[in-house]
Amino acid sequence: MLDSFWKMPNRRFADGEVVMGRWPGSVLYYEVQVTSYDDVSHLYTVKYKDGTELALKESDIRSQSSFKHRKSQSSSSSPSRRSTSRSRSRSPGRPAKGRRRSSSQSREHKDDKKKTIQETNLALLKPSENNTRRYNGEPDSTERNDTSCIILEQKLKPDLEIERVLEQYSLRSREEEKKKEEIYSEKKIFETIKTIEKASSKTKELEFGGRIGTFMLIFFLPATVFYLLLMCKQDDPSLTNFPPPLPALESLWEARVFGVFLLWFFLQALFSLLPIGKVVEGLPLSNGRKLQYRINGFYAFILTATAIGTLLYFQFELHYLYDHFMQFAVSAAAFSMVLSIYLYIRSLKAPEEELAPGGNSGYLVYDFFTGHELNPRIGSFDLKYFCELRPGLIGWVVINLAMLLAEMKIHNQSMPSLSMILVNSFQLLYVVDALWNEEAILTTMDITHDGFGFMLAFGDLVWVPFVYSLQAFYLVGHPTVISWPVAAAITILNCIGYYIFRSANSQKNNFRRNPADPKLAYLKFIPTATGKGLLVTGWWGFVRHPNYLGDIIMALAWSLPCGFNHILPYFYVIYFICLLIHREARDEHHCKQKYGLAWEREAQVAPPALRLQDGRRDGIGRRSEGAQLSPPIPFHPPILEAVSA
Repeated sequence: MLDSFWKMPNRRFADGEVVMGRWPGSVLYYEVQVTSYDDVSHLYTVKYKDGTELALKESDIRSQSSFKHRKSQSSSSSPSRRSTSRSRSRSPGRPAKGRRRSSSQSREHKDDKKKTIQETNLALLKPSENNTRRYNGEPDSTERNDTSCIILEQKLKPDLEIERVLEQYSLRSREEEKKKEEIYSEKKIFETIKTIEKASSKTKELEFGGRIGTFMLIFFLPATVFYLLLMCKQDDPSLTNFPPPLPALESLWEARVFGVFLLWFFLQALFSLLPIGKVVEGLPLSNGRKLQYRINGFYAFILTATAIGTLLYFQFELHYLYDHFMQFAVSAAAFSMVLSIYLYIRSLKAPEEELAPGGNSGYLVYDFFTGHELNPRIGSFDLKYFCELRPGLIGWVVINLAMLLAEMKIHNQSMPSLSMILVNSFQLLYVVDALWNEEAILTTMDITHDGFGFMLAFGDLVWVPFVYSLQAFYLVGHPTVISWPVAAAITILNCIGYYIFRSANSQKNNFRRNPADPKLAYLKFIPTATGKGLLVTGWWGFVRHPNYLGDIIMALAWSLPCGFNHILPYFYVIYFICLLIHREARDEHHCKQKYGLAWEREAQVAPPALRLQDGRRDGIGRRSEGAQLSPPIPFHPPILEAVSA
């Protein structure tokens, strides 16, 4: 009996208890009844008077004893003060009681005016097309993204300031003045949306096979890259020719190659630090901070292209990359390992709130792989943000160009093959698009959720440039001739994939940044208990994850110019689909815990086909989420004033 008592979950509120629950995205508390409690997610399921059910955190629930209605009369105990002095100011929501005092005629006129203002403000909170009656995934219909949906706190703030000015002329004792000041201070606290959450807690659910799985991936990922590159070098890169002949260990390392790689890395770092391009803020972190980022990736690409063009003008042999391709891959892998060790060591001194929610397990290998610190910075230089797009993505284009020049030299061609031109053009378009829309990466899971460890460091610096350029590398040793009609068909296929990919991502990113944008008024979404919305119209109503559909179509178009003689050029398409299956299981579990019933409702509204999670090719993203939304108030219980219990 005693043992079972100690094993009971640590919860403050019991099932059936009537408490006050905060409406998501606002500062309003309403009377709710606790119906259940989830020991895993630590969320209470509460029921409002109108039947609405939400999943709330314990910090959003308060006991009724901590609330009271505002008193409409003065709290002064002196009868003479009540009969001769000015009446104390009243909240616009409180009706006046008692006889009118001779000195308060103008004051009552101001009270009536304030009351009218607040009633008008509350009326504006109802969107013209909002017929949402069930919240957190159970609406009778989806809610329209109307610009009249304004945050309540912004509306009430002027009224609170007016009340404060009027109260300056009330005659009260110092004790009353002090008490009123305390209440006003608490009111200001509750009028602000609490974006600061509890500091990052320990990671309980381990992914990627836990400690054993991540330990094996640290060796398996580099081995996969080297295997693919060695197979492409073979005359017959068939899977039946496994294993490929291994080169001598001393041939895999050359100090000069490593020096060239370091020069490339620090040159891109220098370009990123140039004071060109706009500075924007990222999404709020768990502690409420917003980091600043300089958006100049496209300028860095232009400067890099200028530098490469200058080298070619002076007859620098860029196909040097092809001749030492394996050595460059080994140098990049060694550098990513050293960088990962540095990142983990420095993360041990990072504050708790700066740790990544998914890389704080306490296990060295697991945290080393997934990333312990969320946004490691050296001054204003953000290491993770820099590695996401600059050295690897721009390096991918440079490698493709080197493969094009190598093909021309090896096969004595005056111009590259049509297959090589298509591969270079398609992938150049993708990289330029990513750099032109660089700001969009700030909303991906790589930046907002995942820490910077071996997984991202190796992925950005090794996997992206050396695996994504596999088609161009393959064509150098295995030229494929295609006809112009076939090339035209492949080009149309790539354009279709790119159009779906770009338009869907733009729609998603614009909605995340500013869901109240009038240009997005046609979009509909399902509100959630987190105060964010899940898009269910536009591209996201036609296909559940159209950006990944476009990604898969483009990946197929990149591989088709290589012909059908070997499966090796199609490795990326196969890998990408397998990756999406893993992300489906990973994000489905995470989002179901985060959004609760709203996630299940979204699954009913969105098409069941293509159940893929959104995000860029080199990062793990989120489903389309918007910013904080004003609560659709389907009922109007009394607004209570929270005071110290």
